[in-house]
Amino acid sequence: MAYDKFDILTTTAVPLPIENVDTDQIIPARFLKATERKGFGDNLFRDWRYHPDNSPKGDFILNNPIYRGKILVGGKNFGSGSSREHAAWAIYDYGFRCVVSSFFADIFRNNCLNIGVLPVQISPEFLEKTFRAIEADPDTQIEVNLPEQTITLLATGAQETFGINSYKKSNLLNGFDDIDYLLNIKEDIEAFAQKRPL
Repeated sequence: MAYDKFDILTTTAVPLPIENVDTDQIIPARFLKATERKGFGDNLFRDWRYHPDNSPKGDFILNNPIYRGKILVGGKNFGSGSSREHAAWAIYDYGFRCVVSSFFADIFRNNCLNIGVLPVQISPEFLEKTFRAIEADPDTQIEVNLPEQTITLLATGAQETFGINSYKKSNLLNGFDDIDYLLNIKEDIEAFAQKRPL
């Protein structure tokens, strides 16, 4: 498998109420030299997390120990800018399995889906409700149910549904990337090929 199966995720969340977060902010261009999906989490939001001398910036959310979890809640238009896959790799490598926003850039959304990060697009109203819940209680639990395509604030029961491409949903549920999917249906492909004229 390319990554762990995604089914129902129940966890706390890290709030990042900033709009128009682009991929260069997620992972600065100077860290794009590697071709494997390893080590990128160390440089997630690098310029926001660290001073030039590599000391942590105390006011940045990832450096605040009261916020943790496998869900990153971002502002509107998350993942805009260049199409670099490394932005999704950095989010996954840091430990996030889900990003929540009221709008995602299409290429960033697809890059996330290809590597096991679930982008959950919700209404602006529900996003604001989510930010308020986390601000009121950093330990608030959020449930993301992929089979049912729902996101729920467990403390209040507030819930909203989200959309996802059926092929990508199936891959996430099985922990497949595109190559894993093809390998999984290898016998069907071979059987089809044998029926085709030379």
